[in-house]
Amino acid sequence: MYNCKLTYFNMRGRAELARYIFAYAGMKYEDIRVEWKDWPEIKQTIPFEKLPIMEVDGIIIPQSLAIARYLAKETGLAGATNLEEAQTDALVDCMNDFTIMIPWNEKNKEVKLFLIHSPVLMKNLTKALGEKTWLVGESVTWADFYWEICFTTLNKLKENFAEEYTQLIFLKDRVKAIPEIAEWIKKRPSTEF
Repeated sequence: MYNCKLTYFNMRGRAELARYIFAYAGMKYEDIRVEWKDWPEIKQTIPFEKLPIMEVDGIIIPQSLAIARYLAKETGLAGATNLEEAQTDALVDCMNDFTIMIPWNEKNKEVKLFLIHSPVLMKNLTKALGEKTWLVGESVTWADFYWEICFTTLNKLKENFAEEYTQLIFLKDRVKAIPEIAEWIKKRPSTEF
């Protein structure tokens, strides 16, 4: 297909969604992991001075969701129709709005995030999922992948934060059971986030 290089810190974080898509599609890519100690030296060589970036045949794409959206379209994970693509994009954007509220540097991370914002997200994702197998349409999309990734991170911050949202837990489990995703999870480097 293409010659792809994904560059991010040595963690799951914002690059993990792209890695899930690569794994699911069986696409080969170069997974370049930057150590924090090397970041100050590298930073000014990176467009917008932010990671992740993905290089595709010499063209650099910044921003995690732009990267994942591109890969999702290339691999059939964006949605079966233009309307499904829009629904998928909207759900990903809503989850992303939530994740950027994570107060990484605060001592009591859970107060506002988990008491106020989390229930709203969970309620709306539950409504979007309904009785379906996947969030949008009849097959898995990158929105389902992003939910599993978000769940894993949030559960690390506050264990059992979504225990009453059984449909969303089942969705997370369905994503993790996809053979290509299960294989990636098993072999990926072990990092806290």
